[in-house]
Amino acid sequence: MKVSLINLIDSKVSRFRQSIGLSDSEAVNLKSLLLKLNVLTVYRPLSESFFGMSLKSGERRFMLINSNGPRSRQHFTIAHELYHLFIEENPVPHKCSEDGKKDASEQCADAFALNFLMPANGVKQLIPENELISGVVSLGTVIRIEHYFSVSRAATLNRLSDLKLIDRPTKEKLASFPVVRSAREYGYDTSLYEPGNENLVIGDFGAKARKLFDEEKISEGHYLELLHKIGVDGSEN
Repeated sequence: MKVSLINLIDSKVSRFRQSIGLSDSEAVNLKSLLLKLNVLTVYRPLSESFFGMSLKSGERRFMLINSNGPRSRQHFTIAHELYHLFIEENPVPHKCSEDGKKDASEQCADAFALNFLMPANGVKQLIPENELISGVVSLGTVIRIEHYFSVSRAATLNRLSDLKLIDRPTKEKLASFPVVRSAREYGYDTSLYEPGNENLVIGDFGAKARKLFDEEKISEGHYLELLHKIGVDGSEN
């Protein structure tokens, strides 16, 4: 990616963080952000190669996230889709998957996700001074960074590489350590690397359906049908 495009993405991330009340260093609580931005988000178990998708119609925004993927992958996909929903000028319906060559839009969305989830100042603040001076970032620091920002090992190493904080040999060496085992050995919870959030729904769809029912604008059957669309069994006690 060209330097000019990278600088443009950096600028867009900075403005977006500012618009949602985030500093240039703190981690993002994505579930709270999705609720704040009123993005209806549905987690469903999908095929391995399908990460997620997003749709925008006027001011209405929707995301579908694969709950079969590791939570760290889910976080990256959400940040990727935020680019399409809030930054890209003319987003078109698409799916985020691992197959095929990525076009310019998808590359920008990936760059945005890395920068948004791991802002440069925040990353540097987590690296001990002696490691910044020596230019040798330890495995323990890498794991600390990935858990602070709730991202994958691969994303962390890519970001450190983009920021020129590690060179290629160091990146390859750090990538050789087993992710789950190394995190466990350093005392971290390993749920970040596991699937989760199956059938979770974030948004006010259910609240709006309930309001229509309470105002007697829809029948109980229609209300239950709407809840069923987001994986909620409204007939249960």
